[in-house]
Amino acid sequence: MFNIGKNTVHVVKYRILWMCLSAVLLLPGIAAMIYSTITYPTHTPVKVGIDYTGGTILQYGTSDNVTNKQLAATREDLAKIGVENPYIQVIKGNKITKEDNGINSIVSIRTHFIKEGSELSKNISSIMSSNYKNSSLIQFTSVGATLGKELLQKSMIALALALLAMIAYISFRFKLDYAIAAILGLVHDILFVIGVFSLLGIFCNVQIDNLFMTAILTILGFSINDTIVTFDRIRENLRYYGKKMTFGEIVDASVNQTIARSVNTSLTTFLTLLALYLFGGSTTKDFVFAIMLGVVVGTYSSIFFCSMLVDFWEERKSKQKQQPQTQEA
Repeated sequence: MFNIGKNTVHVVKYRILWMCLSAVLLLPGIAAMIYSTITYPTHTPVKVGIDYTGGTILQYGTSDNVTNKQLAATREDLAKIGVENPYIQVIKGNKITKEDNGINSIVSIRTHFIKEGSELSKNISSIMSSNYKNSSLIQFTSVGATLGKELLQKSMIALALALLAMIAYISFRFKLDYAIAAILGLVHDILFVIGVFSLLGIFCNVQIDNLFMTAILTILGFSINDTIVTFDRIRENLRYYGKKMTFGEIVDASVNQTIARSVNTSLTTFLTLLALYLFGGSTTKDFVFAIMLGVVVGTYSSIFFCSMLVDFWEERKSKQKQQPQTQEA
């Protein structure tokens, strides 16, 4: 039998607090998404990059072994001539063929639509020549807006299919109430992360790309894993202590049994991501930051938000069962 008095976390007792905390986390981001949807030409809740709107990719070969310091300087120089939010990537090693004699690195620049041979294109080539040894333009391609729109649609389909698969799995392993609570927890996490990036898009001109959708799918997997661990413990304790304890007491006890495992797992993951954010390349910073946000909010929602919802629904069902008995009496 559990000693509830020794529990350090009370999900049921402070249910209103967790509801208010979730509202504080979500409402600013939801407001930003509504504003963005109305004001952006793309009518998206976040500011999207050229992966979804279309743009131009310029690739320059150089004999330099390109460093992060050089890339940072190039990004600053491009911003000065009007190239906003360029996505700069370095291709090295076995991705360069033997025919590319004298080329040790290829610098790939993705930005908004630029006409080949235009003044801006020439200015970019001039900057590359001054920043890198033996720099030369080896490829100039454009990605159409239609392709970007199709990519966005496929990303949304992938997200929807992932959610449906999770609903089916949790409904099979537990029951539909648990599945709905878990999916609402995932929606909670996704809304928070997208809301933060919507705010960053408004105030810091941050744009999302394909990596952001990858981050969202990663967050879904991480968050649902924590939620299933908590639900599994609730189900196990309910089987043995269902007649001795209330459902709320079982939820509190189960959360306290799993919270250390959840926090430790999330903390080690967060520290690894923090190192990657601080010392990794600038092109992956937004991707890593999104996952960091997802790890934090996913841990919170699995422990407090989803467990609170399950307890709330079980309480309502028990009250509905008691009502007919009261009326008959």
